[in-house]
Amino acid sequence: MPSVGAVVALAAGTLVSLAPAAHAAAGAILPFTSVEAESATTTGTRIGPDYTQGTLASEASGRQAVRLGSGQRVEFTVPRAANAVNLSYSVPDGQSGTLDVYVNGTRIARTLPVTSKYSYVDTGWIAGARTHHFFDDARLLLGRNVQAGDKVAVESTGTQVTVDVADFEQVAGAAAQPAGSVSVVSRGADPSGNGDSTQAFRDAIAAAQGGVVWIPPGDYRVTSSLSGVRNVTLQGAGSWYSVVHTSRFIDQPSSSGGVHIKDFAVIGEVTERVDSNPDNFVNGALGPDSSVSGMWIQHLKCGFWLTGDNDNLVVENNRVLDTTADGLNLNGNARGVRVRNNFLRNQGDDSLAMWSLYAPDTDSSFENNTISQPNLANGIAIYGGTDLTVRDNLVSDTNALGSGIAISNQKFADPFSPLAGTITVDGNTLVRTGAVNPNWNHPMGALRVDSYDSAINATVSITDTTITDSPYSAFEFVSGGGQGYPVRNVTVNGATVRNTGTVVVQAESQGAATFRDVTASSVGAAGVYNCPYPANSGPFTLTDGGGNSGWSSTWSDCSTWPRPGQGTPDPDPGRNLAKGRPATATGSQDVYTPGKAVDGDASSYWESANNAFPQSWTVDLGSSCAVRRLVLKLPPSPAWGARTQTVTVLDSTDGSAYSTVAGSQGYRFDPATGNTATVSLPAGTNLRYLRLSVGANTGWPAAQFSEVEAYLGS
Repeated sequence: MPSVGAVVALAAGTLVSLAPAAHAAAGAILPFTSVEAESATTTGTRIGPDYTQGTLASEASGRQAVRLGSGQRVEFTVPRAANAVNLSYSVPDGQSGTLDVYVNGTRIARTLPVTSKYSYVDTGWIAGARTHHFFDDARLLLGRNVQAGDKVAVESTGTQVTVDVADFEQVAGAAAQPAGSVSVVSRGADPSGNGDSTQAFRDAIAAAQGGVVWIPPGDYRVTSSLSGVRNVTLQGAGSWYSVVHTSRFIDQPSSSGGVHIKDFAVIGEVTERVDSNPDNFVNGALGPDSSVSGMWIQHLKCGFWLTGDNDNLVVENNRVLDTTADGLNLNGNARGVRVRNNFLRNQGDDSLAMWSLYAPDTDSSFENNTISQPNLANGIAIYGGTDLTVRDNLVSDTNALGSGIAISNQKFADPFSPLAGTITVDGNTLVRTGAVNPNWNHPMGALRVDSYDSAINATVSITDTTITDSPYSAFEFVSGGGQGYPVRNVTVNGATVRNTGTVVVQAESQGAATFRDVTASSVGAAGVYNCPYPANSGPFTLTDGGGNSGWSSTWSDCSTWPRPGQGTPDPDPGRNLAKGRPATATGSQDVYTPGKAVDGDASSYWESANNAFPQSWTVDLGSSCAVRRLVLKLPPSPAWGARTQTVTVLDSTDGSAYSTVAGSQGYRFDPATGNTATVSLPAGTNLRYLRLSVGANTGWPAAQFSEVEAYLGS
């Protein structure tokens, strides 16, 4: 299984790059801004959050998404000037269709195709894996410019579509052909995509030794891999314009080097993972002093599976999307390789990995990369090697069998070179990372140090780490092979841990680590779980180097695993559970949208479509809650005359199938008594997706609520 950055903000449903900070900040500087569907306006149904392996929401960015039925839409507010959008989505297995696209309320001629063709991957030979890889990406040049604040909506035309996130980008015009370059079209390539351009590419590469092969705007079909590539630049007009359609681009065991690949797209047709097939963008070696930049790589098994001599290779400013296995794997013998400022989404194995098979990877680094949604294995994995660096990366939403970052002596095969020298893990940010490992039947931490097949004797230096919303633990020390090998020589200096589900430190191996200036808040169960396995393998010693706070307690029972949130009392058991939560409805009138009923302002309100009873309004409380009382409100102004609304209360555990909690009943709203009504719920009621179905309103031909409040106490 195998510079200066920009501060990354994950807030208000957007992923954006901000100004550089004094310490090079986590993640890539991206040419686009992402907007989460669950933060947008929608007539569909929000799903999640969910961390359960095998569920659709668990693979979504932020563990939430929006499900659209036919005719339903999600409307994004454009965060920046743009003329293109890339959409992450999922459709049911075996289905395909299109999404209509609207700009400021007007449908444009172009549509977004959606398909399950590249999704629903099964890897039965990987223990603990389930069907996964539910999402895919589709991109579209809008044919016009939109500005910040404009509205772009996508609408289902028949197929159920779950929308995850939209990337808005201002794509520059196509670049011009460099002087003296050899165009693949001049050698017979067909830019329409109808003809086979394989030989034309080979001929152009042979003719351009020491120079540039030019790939003009167009679609080119390459039916077999290229080899013998050396001392040449392959350059396109931009990754939105020059597109090569092939599932095997370069496949060669060696090269004398000097290969530079840039500014086009390679999009494959890989629909399953077959590890014996070289279905990769680059399989093997580009040779020393080579580079890859500005590429869009999609629908392949791996982006890069690199073996042989790739000394001083630079891989930067690329997008690697929707691969069935690794995004990039330095598969031994990598020396001085720099992988930086790349964006990777929806990998079916480690997004970035160094695996020291046959010979150690040495003096190589992963820096300032942004990684989202690896749905099997880790965001970043280091399997052995000498003097390696993982610095200033942003990793979010790992799903199964993996951590945000793994530093490991898991060898998978021999000959393997264990960790040696100094392994530097510095300045990384991990968001919602870590997952349950079904093979271990317990969780993996956001950052894992793993003596899987042999003791860790290298110096492992972990500095300036931010771990947010890990569903389980923050730091894990384990001997994953069950042999109890020690983890030694680890220091954790400077870390901020927020809202970790169980513990800050999950120690399951013998060994030792020193912690300095590690601060934690909102810890789910206890500060430390220290239960080495096997039980007689020896202790794990945690040395307090000073400056630590917020995680001094220890989990006392090694016979049980702490559950997320088990030790955290509700900070305000009397609070309104519905306030600020995602809300949807069967319809809305003008600006009176569903979110107005959970905004905390009793003067604003939701109003359904008129003259169309019954109508329903739904709020996702985020988790199952023992709600005993609802307070329904209308604006308190005397201008709102007294009225009675007939309301049925329903609940769903998954946002799909609903059951009745409180039957249809008329509730009186009177401004003389505050225009509120209270609904008492039966003992034993647990609500997740709370739905109010309104069958009548004596004061207006629509359903109306200014606030819907949910409380634990009666």
